[in-house]
This record gives sequence, C-alpha cells and structure tokens, in this order.
Amino acid sequence: QVQLVESGGGSAQAGGSLRLSCAAAGYTSSNRCMAWFRQAPGKEREGVALSSSDGSTTYADSVKGRFTISRDNAKNTLYLQMNSLKPEDTAIYYCAASKFRWALCGLKSQWIDYWGQGTQVTVSS
Repeated sequence: QVQLVESGGGSAQAGGSLRLSCAAAGYTSSNRCMAWFRQAPGKEREGVALSSSDGSTTYADSVKGRFTISRDNAKNTLYLQMNSLKPEDTAIYYCAASKFRWALCGLKSQWIDYWGQGTQVTVSS
C-alpha cells in the first residue's frame, strides 16, 4: 500500500524559508510524476510545483523564483524548498504522486493516484 508522508511544515515570518519533505512508502518514484499542491482556507486546491517523469519541473506563476522542487529517487522522497515566503503562501501543502510510469502530468490534478495527508504552512507578516 502506497503511503505519502509529508513533513517540514510549520510557521515562518514573511521572507523566511521552509523545506517540505514527502517520503513515499511502498512506492518507487523513478520515472513517475510527483508534485506539491496546496489549499488555503476557503480556496480550491492548486498545483504549486511538479516534478515530471522525465525529471523536468513546472511551477505555478505565484511561486516561480521562490520555490524549488526536487527529488531523491534513491530515497523515494520529494522535497519543496520554499524561500522568500509570503503570507499568501499560508496553506495546507499536499504531496501527490502518479501510480504509472511516464504518465502525462501537469499542475491540474487529474493524473494523481495518491495524496499525502498534508502539512500546514503558516506565514506571518
């Protein structure tokens, strides 16, 4: 059974940094899409950053230049380095993964087979 476990959330001041991790148990991340999504109170869940099957990355415009997604396939772990945090980054952050190798994926969620439980990120001004 696949389990995605996020960690690293917490509180930060505006301009600060946090690093999220997503450890995937029962899952082989090589050649599979993984991504970070977030959901702020009263808003729909949105894609933040994507690590595609071929290793390419995609970012939402709102986080470009501030967030970096990376992965360690040897550890089946996905990361999100978040710098220059803003209060509008406050949300629950979710890790997402595809079941299939070489799936077509993007910042919309149709391709997602597995979700983590989420980790809260709160940025104060």
